[in-house]
Amino acid sequence: MNRPVAVVFEDNALVAEVCGANDANLRLLEDLLGCPVLSRGNEVSIHSDDEATRALFSSIFFELEAIARNGQSPSTDLVRSLYKGLSENRRTQVDLIKHKHIAIPGGFGLIYPKGAAQAEFIRGIENHDLSFCIGPAGTGKTFLAVAHALSEVLTRKRRKLVLTRPVVEAGENLGFLPGDLSQKISPYLRPLYDAMDAVVPREVVQRMEESRMIEVAPLAYMRGRSLGDCYVILDEAQNTTREQMKMFLTRMGEGSKAVITGDITQVDLPSRTPSGLSHALEILSGIDDIHVSSFGGSDVVRSALVRKIVAAYEAET
Repeated sequence: MNRPVAVVFEDNALVAEVCGANDANLRLLEDLLGCPVLSRGNEVSIHSDDEATRALFSSIFFELEAIARNGQSPSTDLVRSLYKGLSENRRTQVDLIKHKHIAIPGGFGLIYPKGAAQAEFIRGIENHDLSFCIGPAGTGKTFLAVAHALSEVLTRKRRKLVLTRPVVEAGENLGFLPGDLSQKISPYLRPLYDAMDAVVPREVVQRMEESRMIEVAPLAYMRGRSLGDCYVILDEAQNTTREQMKMFLTRMGEGSKAVITGDITQVDLPSRTPSGLSHALEILSGIDDIHVSSFGGSDVVRSALVRKIVAAYEAET
């Protein structure tokens, strides 16, 4: 017969925070632990004879209670990350995941890393003026960069957020397209707006754009500018030429931070045109205060299916 093991909370309010909306965290842990997780009053329990499962259950809820006591609401992503770190006995990874969150001011909550790679990326962009993040789609590169940038701009640590990406599909020449600049570039820059909308409400983004705290523009429009006291993000950087990458890197002014994201396996440049991202990684690797984060297929967080798809393509190459 399975033996019970329970975690008792002193404050009933903490139980609700730990369990999540509609007990979402409990349902996730049931899937991960392979046994029912019950909540009654001020305690959460499981029935299991497996000592490893019992110990893991207690450890997870010890961490979740500590997080809730700090006024934070644990998300399912955080629960999944804690489970992975604790089940693999990676204490350092667990501590990094717990403490390397991004706080979005204005009551918009906390964004926790969904694994050790994301936590390392957050630590890297916090501590370096220039960061590269390389990895496949679905690893959260752009989302985390945008979240950290919005946090710094909303807290006035940086004057402005500048988001840019090369517009390879239009040949970097937008003049022939109908409409004004905004209408021309909107389809190509939509992923950057999607990332911002996932962090703060759309009306906040609109107000920040109106007050010139956010600027979204194609990479070609960065030429000749000096971006001081800005947080600059270059997305889809694998589609820059060497000349474009050099141009972008030399736009950084005093007090600015830049994050460059890309997937070097998805280059859309014309054949025989080398990627500026790959070139930059080669020649800048020895410079201090430049951080490089690398994600792999196992770091995909978009969905389990996408993770399998990326792994299949990685195996083929």
